[in-house]
Amino acid sequence: MLIVADENIPAVTAAFSPFGEVRLLPGRAIRAADTRPADALLTRSVTRIDAALLSGSRVKFVGSATIGTDHVDIGWLREQGIRFAYAPGCNAVSVAEYVIAALLDVLSRCAETPSIDLRGRVAGIIGCGNVGGLVYERLRAIGLECLVCDPPRAEREGRADFVDMAALAQADIITAHVPLHTHGPHPTRGLLDQAFIQSLKPGCVLINTSRGAALDEAALKNRLARTADLHAVLDVWQHEPAIDAELARLATLATPHIAGYSADGKLRATAALHRAYRAFTGHKAAWDYRAYLPPPQKPLIELSATPDPPSALKTALFNVYDISRDDKNLKATLQRPPAEQAAAFDKLRRDYPPRRECAAYQVKSTGLSAATKKPLEAFGFTMA
Repeated sequence: MLIVADENIPAVTAAFSPFGEVRLLPGRAIRAADTRPADALLTRSVTRIDAALLSGSRVKFVGSATIGTDHVDIGWLREQGIRFAYAPGCNAVSVAEYVIAALLDVLSRCAETPSIDLRGRVAGIIGCGNVGGLVYERLRAIGLECLVCDPPRAEREGRADFVDMAALAQADIITAHVPLHTHGPHPTRGLLDQAFIQSLKPGCVLINTSRGAALDEAALKNRLARTADLHAVLDVWQHEPAIDAELARLATLATPHIAGYSADGKLRATAALHRAYRAFTGHKAAWDYRAYLPPPQKPLIELSATPDPPSALKTALFNVYDISRDDKNLKATLQRPPAEQAAAFDKLRRDYPPRRECAAYQVKSTGLSAATKKPLEAFGFTMA
């Protein structure tokens, strides 16, 4: 049994070697010749899975360690009788923590006092599935009113409390969590279009961690260059790894598609593929991803007296994940020639340092009020 796997899937050899030989390759370098002798293929989003890659191969199982499938021709796989598995929801916690860390970072930059004032602010969530649902819970935990735009769910569930894009555009904070669909009743390619971007309120914080193609980058760049009255937080980009360097410079925070890159989330994806392949083969091999989680560098977070719960949460979150570091690292590459910049984007992803989620940390709670502890507990922190 030969399993060809993207070398950047964490612990993939440990998880899949009981099934057979595991051959590791760079994801962007996997070619048809590599798949011909393989029985299974394990990839990430950087590998396009279609007839061009797999025609004439022995592959009967494809696993993608991702939450999305827009890089996969699922219809073709089905026609060929090739089993497909992926990992929806595996990095939802990581993305939710990224979104709140980004929001608190932006708001603290704008604040005239040490306190972060959330009173009266409204957040809008586009897409409320695995990721958007957790973002909703965490935004509510820090006291924000939330509007939700999710037409597929509204139709499926008969939800009258969801809003359309026009109403959502009036929110103070907007965060997108949609899959990429080009066709069908609810296409998302270009969903955040020029008209939507022009309708956003001055001072709005716009966060995109879903898909680069869901956003009209040219329209956003034009508004940022012309008026600079929005705060853009961009983690996903059209044409990755060759991203728009000018747009990245204009963004308040720009990161290299790493919102879901917690060690926990990536290993959960490996575990999801392992379970699917074990079921496919009937093999009994067990594997526990938790044994491969790196320990947090400073598992105990001590909070001194803070002026308000959002500021306490910001301090705790930044002990877990300092988003400004990722912004600084990406922007440091933007002066390079395009080919070098694209390679640097991939390198930032490939060499991304281990990052744990909030649940791996304890917060020393002595002296903290109940109002301060509540959002910390909602994020998974343990009170010590």
